[in-house]
Amino acid sequence: MWNEHVTAALLGTERRDPPVLPGAPAEGGDGAGRLLDQAALLTVRRRAGRVPSAAAPVPVALAPVEDATVVPAQAAARLRRILRGEQIRVLPEWLEAAAARGLRVPAQLLPDLLERGRGDRMLRPSIARASGRRGVWLALQNTDWAYLVGAADDPGGGPEVWETGTRNRRVAYLAGLRRTDPERARELLRGTWAKEPAPDRAAFLATFGHGLSADDEEFLEAALEDRGKDVRQLASDLLARLPGSAYGERMAARARACLTPKVHTVRGREQTWIQVDPPQAHDEEMARDGVPFHPSGSFAPRSGGGPVGTRAAWLREILARTPLSTWRDLFGLPPMEIVCLPFSAVAGGSGGSSPQNDSEADGRDVHIGWARAALTGRDAEWARALLKGGVMVDEPEALADLLSVLPQGERDAAAADLIRWVEGRPDLLRVLERVPGPWTGALASAVVALLTASAERPTRRDEHLITQLCRLADQRLDPSTVSRLDVLVAEQGAAAPRAATELIATLRFRDEMLKELAL
Repeated sequence: MWNEHVTAALLGTERRDPPVLPGAPAEGGDGAGRLLDQAALLTVRRRAGRVPSAAAPVPVALAPVEDATVVPAQAAARLRRILRGEQIRVLPEWLEAAAARGLRVPAQLLPDLLERGRGDRMLRPSIARASGRRGVWLALQNTDWAYLVGAADDPGGGPEVWETGTRNRRVAYLAGLRRTDPERARELLRGTWAKEPAPDRAAFLATFGHGLSADDEEFLEAALEDRGKDVRQLASDLLARLPGSAYGERMAARARACLTPKVHTVRGREQTWIQVDPPQAHDEEMARDGVPFHPSGSFAPRSGGGPVGTRAAWLREILARTPLSTWRDLFGLPPMEIVCLPFSAVAGGSGGSSPQNDSEADGRDVHIGWARAALTGRDAEWARALLKGGVMVDEPEALADLLSVLPQGERDAAAADLIRWVEGRPDLLRVLERVPGPWTGALASAVVALLTASAERPTRRDEHLITQLCRLADQRLDPSTVSRLDVLVAEQGAAAPRAATELIATLRFRDEMLKELAL
């Protein structure tokens, strides 16, 4: 039929009548019009009746069996509301609370959740912990969600993942293996190290944070010579965390050359001082061990006033990478007494506070170096000494970072003391941003007291503080404090800050949310 229509079109309808198409009008109009009408109808019929080609189905592995229980129905309904935009800022807490209870996200909500993580990198670790095995399986079916494979502990599959998987899957596989068999993981990486691109080498080396031990030292020392800057930096950071390493001994030797115990006579009494003499020059060995020529923060203003010079920045870097046991051995004192020792500068040289002063380096640089070492080594005794010794009065942000090192039972009281100490100072909000949640106990009481005091002073500065503080508190403050905030709003009446009212609504939402997950 189609060929006959083509022939009529080529010869012309005056010489050849178009064939009659069943179901189409055969009369009326001119021949050319009928030909075009029937050709259009025939085209639609041909397309509608086309038999699809037989293509081999793409094999898709079945979703793995879940070993985690799905969240209760009420919690799932709340998650659906959150994903639609209601109180979206509490999503990380919902996910972490579910994962902490061994629960997982319902399968029907996974696509929306994975899509949310696609645009928010900060959410990805929480999504990985709460999405269960099916979340990873689903991510393997959609390249837009492949980020979850790298964030999850189990990338799916067996040893072949290391040979044929994407970088994200290989990183996840190596991270999992580091937790169970660090030696096997190290040997796998050693076998392919020379062929891996620099970004991949850095990503793989970062997994050594799991199961780090003295057995990794040789590999990490070799990585200090790597041509990739990020690889070298990661290797030095990992070696700084490794007790008893040759790296730590090299740093300790440099640090002892910078800080020397000296005895001064003050008012007829002998007193030990710390003589500060920052490095005079930078060399290749320092660069190899991760002390850059221009450390981050060089020439930035100090909290107390003057700039941080290059030599002072070198000193901070060296002290941050020096084992803290170095100072107990050198001074023969516990950390609390060491951090309270006064400082002096080398004669005619640089560094220090009273009795000689120089802007190149001072006691603050030493304390910041020690604080960074305590943070890296998770040393609670040194963190406690620096927080309670009253020696870092101009560095409250550095002190706030140390709160996470303290045992859980000590954090609230220490954080509350820090908040009361910096109240009224411009860096209060920056300090609070660094105080991890949840804010409970003494810390919660200090925050509520701060909000109450600010609400009673109707100045523009206090209004700004209330707004920013409420924004921080809505995710970190213990929901049980809502009753105390109710009193504040009731007393203020119509004059109550809008931010405080919104904070109360969020705290109630979070309180209900956590109770649903506990059912």
